[in-house]
Amino acid sequence: MQTIYIDVLIVLNLYVNFFLLRTAAGLTHSPLKNLRCAAASVYGSLYSLLILAPELPPVVAVLVRLFAAFTITAAAFGFHGRVRLLINTGAFFAANFILAGLMYAVYPMLAAGRVHFNNSYFYIDFSLMILVVTTAALYAAVYAARYFLDRFSPQTGSYRVIIRSRDRVVELAGLADTGNSLVDFFSGSPVIVCDSSSFPEMAAVTEGKLPRGVRLIPCSTVAASGLMPVFRPDEVLIVNGVSGERKPVDALIGLGNCSGKAIFNPVLLKY
Repeated sequence: MQTIYIDVLIVLNLYVNFFLLRTAAGLTHSPLKNLRCAAASVYGSLYSLLILAPELPPVVAVLVRLFAAFTITAAAFGFHGRVRLLINTGAFFAANFILAGLMYAVYPMLAAGRVHFNNSYFYIDFSLMILVVTTAALYAAVYAARYFLDRFSPQTGSYRVIIRSRDRVVELAGLADTGNSLVDFFSGSPVIVCDSSSFPEMAAVTEGKLPRGVRLIPCSTVAASGLMPVFRPDEVLIVNGVSGERKPVDALIGLGNCSGKAIFNPVLLKY
């Protein structure tokens, strides 16, 4: 009979949930703050204790798993409508399936009896190296898929971009433009380019110093190249002018000359 250590079970599932939520955020271009991700991961890890319970009927196990997935993603991403909740939960499930496939691939590397499944949860008396390599492979696979999907079906239309930063809320006309391929090297987040006049407090340079929270990243246009000031806002929503759908996105704000518009890459509209 296999011995299950509660501390290992909780830590394992907390770690896995954190990376699954991060993966779901990458798939959907959804913003996800570390604190909310960690809190949702702690909450989700509590469901792993069901592995210690008697085996549930298949229908009940599925319903519990669905309830757990919806509430975990709602805790992590917030509630922005039923459609967005379904999309985020679907991405979370997709990340779970990819991880399950990777775990099956490395299963022969684990000694017999070190893996235990019950009520749709698993326990591994794991090697830290195998766990790190597996989650790294998951990240690589998902972002490769994300890159492939982002190359197709750019979307155009009428949009508004709502940006909340500190105590200011700015609403601008949005322009979906594939020509804006600017991405922050450190975070991997796309950059929405806005007119500097929309955020004068962020564009102001005093005694050669940038405002707090603003940094420079290299950018280039057809005419020239240089450095663009960017900052991370508290929240960014892209609103479809026809359907009214409000999509929260993970993006930085760049300050340039955009004639009062917010120019973003259409890949932010996907999923």
